[in-house]
Amino acid sequence: MTPIEVMDTTLRDGEQTTGVSFSEAEKLAIARLLLDELKVNRIEVASARVSEGEFRSVKRITEWAGKNNCLEKVEILGFVDQNISLDWIQEAGGKVVNLLTKGSLKHVLGQLKKTPEEHMADIQHVVVEAEKRGITVNVYLEDWSNGMLSSRDYVFQMVDFLSQTKVKRIMLPDTLGIFNPDQAFEACQAMTQRYPDVHFDFHAHNDYDFSVANVYMALKTGVKGIHTTVNGLGERAGNAPLASVLGMMNDHLKLSNTLNEAKLTHVSKMVESFSGVRIPANKPLTGEYVFTQCSGVHADGDNKDNLYFNQLLPERFGRVRRYALGKTSGKANILKNLEELGIELAPEDMKKVTQRVIELGDKKESVSTEDLPYIISDVLKNGATKENIKLLNYSLNLVRKMKPVASIRIQINKNIYSETSVGDGQYDAFMKALWIIYDRLGRDHPVLSDYWVSIPPGGKTDALVETIITWEYKNQEFKTRGLDADQTEAAIKATIKMLNIIENDEVKFKD
Repeated sequence: MTPIEVMDTTLRDGEQTTGVSFSEAEKLAIARLLLDELKVNRIEVASARVSEGEFRSVKRITEWAGKNNCLEKVEILGFVDQNISLDWIQEAGGKVVNLLTKGSLKHVLGQLKKTPEEHMADIQHVVVEAEKRGITVNVYLEDWSNGMLSSRDYVFQMVDFLSQTKVKRIMLPDTLGIFNPDQAFEACQAMTQRYPDVHFDFHAHNDYDFSVANVYMALKTGVKGIHTTVNGLGERAGNAPLASVLGMMNDHLKLSNTLNEAKLTHVSKMVESFSGVRIPANKPLTGEYVFTQCSGVHADGDNKDNLYFNQLLPERFGRVRRYALGKTSGKANILKNLEELGIELAPEDMKKVTQRVIELGDKKESVSTEDLPYIISDVLKNGATKENIKLLNYSLNLVRKMKPVASIRIQINKNIYSETSVGDGQYDAFMKALWIIYDRLGRDHPVLSDYWVSIPPGGKTDALVETIITWEYKNQEFKTRGLDADQTEAAIKATIKMLNIIENDEVKFKD
């Protein structure tokens, strides 16, 4: 069976995502990842005539592709503009033009102000000129989906004409994402049955969240190629996501292709970093949570006979299965995480730890595998860390062009101490006041070695802030976390937790 061609247009259509603009170096890196690692068949890297920066990016990609014998896999969008696009592409080192033509009568008459015959004559000129220059021509029928709904005779007239030229592929875009799956199937089938010898690509947009379903239906009609973008980047609602299309082709349609599933996550994360567009946590195949089981019932079933596995095994995509800890956790989730840590607990202790994890999850505190040793330590010592150290009051004062000031009042065992200090920031001032008290008492204290802040997406000013602080104390490293709507308060909560861990576990930290 001839493999389905996957043409990825992250670098052209994907870059039309609002706010996304790849640098020259990023474009080259993505091109190499797509062709070298993921093994897509073709990439569309730019539109001709856009900018000088775009020209330099394309030139870098074509130079690299030429040295690596894959120049024919690099495609550039061009326009029906006599020789202007061809000149640009040729100078940039390109060998394939994806010619943007009109796929609906409305576009020809309304935008070009020409007759179909005049438009076809203009296309013929570009195709002939490209052949003279050794440039392969693929053709986009822009607005083809609307053309099939409102001016099908015009579409057939165009394809009748194009199929008699030197055009290699005819590409069928649902430009405005208007098709539902039934319409996509019917329209693509009309093309493949009428023109069985023509290589058709299908190009989906996701305006109704139908892009992957429409690709599925198009492939069932026998189209030979499909277009994707990494992470579904693209104008408006984006394009068909490469990961979802790949999973669907492999598991549902069982269609041969050249792509390397194991590289999918790596490429996806790189594009996320370069684009600045986050991958939703529940995004199929590439999202953070998609291989994480939360329900204790599911974890129990997996323990007994992998009852909650499907074909999408995380190892296929360079991932691992995880078992979340929270209010829906059961003993099985805890067991899975303890296995990862190499810890065994007695049945009674397991019940206590499970209950503590559920309690924390009910308060919306995130519980990670790294937290388990501390939770276990707390639970097995009467269920909670004793608060021998309490922060009674504190005041933070920030005045423009002056250093922040912190005043604190803290209880250590039965004694109460107060101190005031300045610092380079509010938390720094708080810590300096705290350590003045500790130094006065001759107490050792840890060194802060890492400070990490996580703010959930959404941009709300009252969003919860999670602060995780890594401490080093007597040659050992441990972490504490605080959660609050205020970043400084979250850090202070993590600090008080740290003080009590040291106070209650002093033997644990001795050299």
